[in-house]
Amino acid sequence: MAVNAVMARRPSREYLKTEFPKITLLIPALNEEKNLPHVLPRIPAIVDEVIIVDGLSTDRTLEIAKELRPDSRILSQDGRGKGNALKYGVSHATGDIIIMMDADVSMNPEEIPEFIKPLLNGYDFVKGSRFLPGGGTTDMGMYRVFGNKVFKFLVNLLYGGRYTDLCYGYNAFWRDAFKKMEITSDGFEVETEINVKVLKTGLKVIEVPSYEVSRLNGTSNLKSFKDGLRILWTIFRLRFTKTRKIGDGRRVSKNWKII
Repeated sequence: MAVNAVMARRPSREYLKTEFPKITLLIPALNEEKNLPHVLPRIPAIVDEVIIVDGLSTDRTLEIAKELRPDSRILSQDGRGKGNALKYGVSHATGDIIIMMDADVSMNPEEIPEFIKPLLNGYDFVKGSRFLPGGGTTDMGMYRVFGNKVFKFLVNLLYGGRYTDLCYGYNAFWRDAFKKMEITSDGFEVETEINVKVLKTGLKVIEVPSYEVSRLNGTSNLKSFKDGLRILWTIFRLRFTKTRKIGDGRRVSKNWKII
């Protein structure tokens, strides 16, 4: 899909003056050599920087990534787990806007412009939702759908959210907002911590529909029961953790558009 960025000479965040914000796509990857050929070529041209955080893959993930995207930055993860990979990637990103996306083909890179638009119109954080009209999933069994509903209900109840989806890692955000959330999780529960801290810190958040498909090749590293317990613990742990409010009402120029 061809995507053109129309740049207007208006300021956005404090550190942006006259330029369209730089966009970084952050992809954690562990043994995804068979999936990357179905992801990297579909990244829209509006993305300025592609960072692949490698979790010490034992296959040809690194070689395939370099072949398909010679301009990509490949980082060797300094720890273990998805949360660690995301934090490490963000710490090295140079974009003003960062998009988080999985490498297993479950998330569609062609949806990226729909995640960016709300950020250019005043939002701090944009969540993908599989349960909004226009979204969907072919990758969740009934037990995972039930678990997601329970976790979503608890987060909305305890933190005043209106989320329709919780355990989904397709998101976009301003880099400065992410850093101020002070994310600590290293595992899959990182997505829950992010969503909770978005609410606790007073960031302006919106959901956009996203369609998730089943992993194309390989097996997921997600352990439903073990990671479910970690998600539940994270929801209640953060209830009793002080979080500094950072939402300050800043807005983005509506003259920047993606068409």
